Amino acid sequence: MEQVAYKGTNKLITGIVFGVITFWLFAQSLVNVVPAIQQDIGISSDLLNIAISLTALFSGIFIVVAGGMADKFGRMKLTYIGLGLSIIGSLCLVLTQGAVLLIIGRVIQGLSAACIMPATLALMKTYFEGKDRQRALSFWSIGSWGGSGICSFAGGAIATYMGWRWIFVFSIIFAVLGIFLIKGTPESKVAQTGAKAKFDLSGLITFVIAMVSLNLVITRGSTFGWASVTTLTLIVVFLLAATFFFRIELKQLNGFIDFSLFKNKAYTGATLSNFLLNAAAGTLLVANTYVQVGRGFTAFQSGLLSIGYLVCVLGMIRVGEKILQRIGARKPMILGSLITAIGIGLTSLTFLPGMVYTVIVFIGFSLFGIGLGMYATPSTDTAVSNAPEDRVGVASGIYKMASSLGGSFGVAISATVYGVITASGNIDLAAMIGLLTNVGFCLASLIAIIVTVPREKKAMEVVTE
Repeated sequence: MEQVAYKGTNKLITGIVFGVITFWLFAQSLVNVVPAIQQDIGISSDLLNIAISLTALFSGIFIVVAGGMADKFGRMKLTYIGLGLSIIGSLCLVLTQGAVLLIIGRVIQGLSAACIMPATLALMKTYFEGKDRQRALSFWSIGSWGGSGICSFAGGAIATYMGWRWIFVFSIIFAVLGIFLIKGTPESKVAQTGAKAKFDLSGLITFVIAMVSLNLVITRGSTFGWASVTTLTLIVVFLLAATFFFRIELKQLNGFIDFSLFKNKAYTGATLSNFLLNAAAGTLLVANTYVQVGRGFTAFQSGLLSIGYLVCVLGMIRVGEKILQRIGARKPMILGSLITAIGIGLTSLTFLPGMVYTVIVFIGFSLFGIGLGMYATPSTDTAVSNAPEDRVGVASGIYKMASSLGGSFGVAISATVYGVITASGNIDLAAMIGLLTNVGFCLASLIAIIVTVPREKKAMEVVTE
């Protein structure tokens, strides 16, 4: 590994946060403005659900590749590429008049996030140490988890008063600002030693086939028919591709996914729980769509309903950092998952009348934010701190792959559950079951943490290394 003399600055942190929120704030805002987009470009709900989930799906698929490329070719270089792709993808969405350019733009945004997230996490580990690193990761988490909170309010406000396309005009502006703020930061990459490793193309191809086919089953299964030849064929394709993928990876010395990283239980727990808790992102889609379609809220009003989530997730991220420094990662991760489950559970009480439901949902969203904010920094620090120096880009890539794939499949599953039950004519029940699905993801995250993340004494040893 290179000798690092450069120390990270607040300017670098700000630039990285701007880069991160091009995905978590702006790209994810699409989940909150579904009715506005449908009305504007006349796209069907199942195609729109595909477009929504594609960004997180393609981010998750290619993020590990991008993490490896960041280690090899340079973390700054990949960050610049990611910001450039963000500008192109956002421009596609600004100009779209139908499904084609919308889907292309969403795929490009996914590739952008795949470059930005592992590269910037690796920069945080390289140029910050100890408590400075934990502070930097807190701000990174503010851009990530906080961005997902801001998107509900900001996206709704922009869509209501300026038009939904302006969301992506602002995304372009922030990407450009991010480029200027990180300019001048020294390049960071792993020194190459020994023979040049062969890229695991077969692993990547089988992984892409497995993930895309599974996503199509979830998002289009109800349209194709759950027992149709198309759906059953996609399921078979997924099972075969997944089987070949694991067989290939377990035999590879330089696999697409380095399974040796999962020998570390703390890293495994942080990554698995991160996948499951990000799957709860479907909460925003179901809740915002339900209150707009079922309760007559505007996009801005639905954003106001979740403003407690925004305030609490932003406030709790730094609190989570301080708790991490005092008692380790395990307890705030457990408590964060539990509080998140309780918060989402409150939003599922759709049988409650008008104002009572509105108040309960506001409280639920606030607890949702408290839980995620408490979880964010301890989880990220656990993953990054337990990654070997020469594989921090790949390890960060796998960790963030868990975020993206969790979000993609969580949104797809929630949207499908909500859509299928809504088609039967009971929108209140549809929203309840769709939201309770996300409670299930949180409880699974809680179990994963309890089983895998070390207790406080071991966690503190990791933090103080």
